Amino acid sequence: MKLKVHSYESMGTYDGPGLRLVVFLQGCPFRCLYCANPDTIPYEGGKETDPEEILRMAVSQKPFFGKRGGVTFSGGEPTVQAKAIVPLVHQLHNQGINVCLDSNGGIWNSDVEELLSIVDLVLLDVKEFNPERHQSLTGRSNHQTLKTAAWLEEHSRPFWLRYVLVPGYSDFEEDIRALGEHFRTYKMLQRVEILPYHTLGVNKYASLGQEYPLKSVPLNTKAQLSSAEALFREYFPFVVLN
Repeated sequence: MKLKVHSYESMGTYDGPGLRLVVFLQGCPFRCLYCANPDTIPYEGGKETDPEEILRMAVSQKPFFGKRGGVTFSGGEPTVQAKAIVPLVHQLHNQGINVCLDSNGGIWNSDVEELLSIVDLVLLDVKEFNPERHQSLTGRSNHQTLKTAAWLEEHSRPFWLRYVLVPGYSDFEEDIRALGEHFRTYKMLQRVEILPYHTLGVNKYASLGQEYPLKSVPLNTKAQLSSAEALFREYFPFVVLN
C-alpha cells in the first residue's frame, strides 16, 4: 500500500526529539484557520510513494539521527493514512529507527489504534480546550482529540502536547487553565510545547487563490508569550516555548 506524501524535511529539529526525517503526508479533516500548509489539506494530491522509498531514505539518514532522532510522520494529518503507515513503522523499528507521530488526534479507527500502540512518541496537537472555540478555530470538535489523549494515558503511551498560541483565538487564560487542570495528572505527558502563532504560510494561500483567514491577526508579543509560558508552568514542569 502506497503513501500519499506531500513533502519531506531532512534534519528537522522541531518535530520530536533529536534530528529527524519529517514525512509530511497528504490529507487532513481539520480546517485550522491558521494552517501553515493549506496545500496538505485536500485528500487529493501528494505523490504516491512506495513505503520502501521512505525506508531507504530513513536508513540513509540514520547516522545523523544519533540516539534521540528518527522519523516523524506529520501532515496534513498522518492518521488519515494509518493503515499504510503501520507496516512501515515496523520496518523502521527493525532498522533501529525511532518513530514519532504528529497528530491532531481527531481520527479514530482500528488502524489508528494500532498505529498509536506502536509508535515511540505521539506529538498531540491540542488546538483549543474550549469546545466551541475549538470548533470555530478548526471546523471540528475536540472531543476525539481529548479521547485520544485519554487512550494514550490509559495505555501507557508517551506523548507531548503541542499548543499554538493564536491571539484572540487560543490565548484565553480560562481555557489554558482548564487544559492545565485536565492534563496535570497525566503521567504519560512528557512535555508541553507552546508554539507561537506565525504567518509563514500566507503566501501559500495566495498561490492557491485563497484568502488567508487570519490576515488581521497580529503575531504574539513577547509579553503574551511570557504570560502564556508562566500560566502553563503553573500546571506542568516541562514547558517549552518554541
